[in-house]
Amino acid sequence: MIDLIDVYTRSGVPRLVRRQEVPVMVDFHGWALQDWDDTQVPVTFPGNFQRNSFLSTHPGRLDFSSAGHTHTACLTIEVWDAQPPAPPGDWEEEAEAEIFTSSGKLRAWAVAGGPMPDKIDLVGGPSTWGVRVMCTGRNEVAEQSMRGLADGVEQYTAQFWPQK
Repeated sequence: MIDLIDVYTRSGVPRLVRRQEVPVMVDFHGWALQDWDDTQVPVTFPGNFQRNSFLSTHPGRLDFSSAGHTHTACLTIEVWDAQPPAPPGDWEEEAEAEIFTSSGKLRAWAVAGGPMPDKIDLVGGPSTWGVRVMCTGRNEVAEQSMRGLADGVEQYTAQFWPQK
């Protein structure tokens, strides 16, 4: 296995390792990314969910407040070998955090719907990751989700990179 930090050290330029798009079911204005091995997460989602915070962190998980009540959001996951530049765009929200994953994988969770089937592989085993998350479509999804027309409107991009 290639050590991502060594690759970065040699080249000096962040390199995109993996990109994945997954649908995220949002309910009750929330969803989370949680370690695939939820036995390693002290409080699983939605425990201690902070509804009014765009991004909040808990051991083994990242919680997100959505602007829409019930809809399917689009999530693009980017795994980098070092901290990348923020992508251009008109982002309505942006936040950074860290997450430790015991499995090296994540899974999206809905508030009431629970875990979703898609596996998000961050490359490798147990590790601490930096993450930057941006979102667009929040104003529009707030209006449209009340009419049930909001699928795909709210779009998230999450950039992950290994911490040294």
